[in-house]
Amino acid sequence: MDKIQVLFAEDELALAHIVRESLEERDFKVVLCADGEQAYRQYEKQKPDILVLDVMMPKLDGFELAKKIRSTDKVTPIIFLTAKSQVKDVINGFEIGANDYLKKPFSVEELIIRMKVLLSTNRLLATENNGRKAAGEIIAIGKIKYDPTRNSLQHGAATQTLTARESELLSLLCRHKYDTIPRQVILQQLWGDDSFFNARSLDVFITKLRKHLEPDPQVRLINIRGVGYKLVW
Repeated sequence: MDKIQVLFAEDELALAHIVRESLEERDFKVVLCADGEQAYRQYEKQKPDILVLDVMMPKLDGFELAKKIRSTDKVTPIIFLTAKSQVKDVINGFEIGANDYLKKPFSVEELIIRMKVLLSTNRLLATENNGRKAAGEIIAIGKIKYDPTRNSLQHGAATQTLTARESELLSLLCRHKYDTIPRQVILQQLWGDDSFFNARSLDVFITKLRKHLEPDPQVRLINIRGVGYKLVW
């Protein structure tokens, strides 16, 4: 399979090189540009799979660059990176044609997850059989056996039945083992929106899953503060 090609436009060189190296380590092909005009030339030349654009760039800022691209290309996903936090700036970005908006500082893991979502067919994290395992397939989470078709966990002779939502959340975490999944991504995928009420519900389900996974101390459901969660074992 060909590598996913990312056009990454960022004029903060230290940040740009760190992000590029991190993406390349994860097998992305990155074309790095230091200003908007260079980014547009590379866009026309390379036709990347996805664009990650800083908003504040010299010569041509991210918003103007996106406008030029969207005049002929309505499909290629665009993620804006910005230190701006005002709602009007976020709205402006989406009205121009952005698919996502990531505020600085951000984690590379969060950027990667957001790119994977935008590049997937249904704008969801990659799943098998639309998120469901084949009947009878058991997932080993450390010493715990997880059966997603029966929504159950087994450790030794003890069996714990999960609710449907607990099982959906655990399946998502298992599919992306060791990856940090942003809270917003989990909420949008499982709850449909990231409202305050749903965010509190997610906290409750995370607490319940931690308790269910306690029989194996090597299994950890880690909170990456301000970003999201990852499951490791």
